[in-house]
Amino acid sequence: TMWMYIAALVVLYYVVRWYRELERVPDRGSKYVYITGCDTGFGNLLARHLDKCGFCVVAACFTEKGEEELKKSCSNRLSTIHLDVTKTESVDKAAAFIKNLVGQKGLWAVVNNAGVSVPAGTCDFMTLQDYKSMMAVNLDGVIGVTLSVLSLIKKARGRVVNMSSVFGRISPVGGPYCISKYGVEAFTDSLRRGMHPFGVKVLCVEPGFFKTSVTDSDLLIKSVRKLWEKLPQDIKDDYGDDYVSKVEKLMDERFSKMPDSDLMKVVSCMEHAVSAVHPRTRYSPGWDAKFFWLPLSYAPTWLSDYLLLKDSVKPAKSVI
Repeated sequence: TMWMYIAALVVLYYVVRWYRELERVPDRGSKYVYITGCDTGFGNLLARHLDKCGFCVVAACFTEKGEEELKKSCSNRLSTIHLDVTKTESVDKAAAFIKNLVGQKGLWAVVNNAGVSVPAGTCDFMTLQDYKSMMAVNLDGVIGVTLSVLSLIKKARGRVVNMSSVFGRISPVGGPYCISKYGVEAFTDSLRRGMHPFGVKVLCVEPGFFKTSVTDSDLLIKSVRKLWEKLPQDIKDDYGDDYVSKVEKLMDERFSKMPDSDLMKVVSCMEHAVSAVHPRTRYSPGWDAKFFWLPLSYAPTWLSDYLLLKDSVKPAKSVI
């Protein structure tokens, strides 16, 4: 009987949550949403989707081509701007444009979507500059863009939506990617608590593996090879001449099959974070995120280490 009560309570909880999360904010036509990284992938799809939903979208692109393609396919509510999140003057120029555009209404939401996945490789393939180059986009860019428009978001009692990753919860690969996403998680948590008194919601999207440029195995292998070519001979000797080809084979066999091609699973979460009256604090789109990566992040270290290391490519001079 007790288990029936527990099961009923669980079902009731999910039904109430589902119903509560259906409600969307009114007056979308007067709400401005600033999205970074709109050239391709999630950002591009979200800009189009929110435009169809009736929001006034400010889509920030790194390339002119990205801007032109969005303008062609969206309504005149959508504005595009050039943005390089690593350049302070570019971030400030975009913020000034948005301030002029939104006026006294303020900015309803900023979606920090811009990110990169290379350089990729093990930690001792990298230099400090390799770490800095990715952190400049994936972490400093998120912080810089948010701070540049935070006063406008406070004015609208709006929201900040940060694109993180399941790799902001567990770190299965070397290099700066996971570190940058752990940083995004920490920034999101501290900002959420700091903005709570102002009625500003701060939300985080942590996707699993989806088919975008971030999970492009060809791009990642090219990055590993590029780093390998620059390595001193003693580190190459540690790993062995065939190390990169073994990594490439493993990625072809495993990694290339993992990404989900249905990007709308992620975009729907991003849209909900922007438009729901009661958004979730965290979203974890993807079955791999829900049933593998997130549970693994709570597992004992010895178990997660074992599962992540058991099929990894061993260096030539491995002592284990």
